[in-house]
Amino acid sequence: MPTRTSKQLVSEANALVEIIAPEDAAKLVGNPEVQFVDIREPGEVAKSGLVAGAVNVPRGLLEFQVDPESPTHNVKLAAGSRLVLYCGSGARSALAAKSLNDMGVENVAHVPGGFSALKDAGAVIAPE
Repeated sequence: MPTRTSKQLVSEANALVEIIAPEDAAKLVGNPEVQFVDIREPGEVAKSGLVAGAVNVPRGLLEFQVDPESPTHNVKLAAGSRLVLYCGSGARSALAAKSLNDMGVENVAHVPGGFSALKDAGAVIAPE
């Protein structure tokens, strides 16, 4: 039996990582210095689309695709870009942002409320 709940882990992550309001994040869509990272599963993205210009990296692959020494490194996640992570609700992206911070990745933020909050804030949505 776990001694800490997933809700506690998310709360702890939110206290440690940069949070960007959906309205502020929506204004960054299309900015060449910002890379949106949709960490939802491909099936989730297929149903709703994703933020225009975002790269879909499922949560389970994120650390490997960020790591330049990994054979699965994704050049869109290269150092230097501001990474804005989002998921379905904001829980997975909080944990993911903390994990990237733990790896030493700087300039990472996550969007509370996830994809639906971004969409409601006016972010441009593209099909999968």
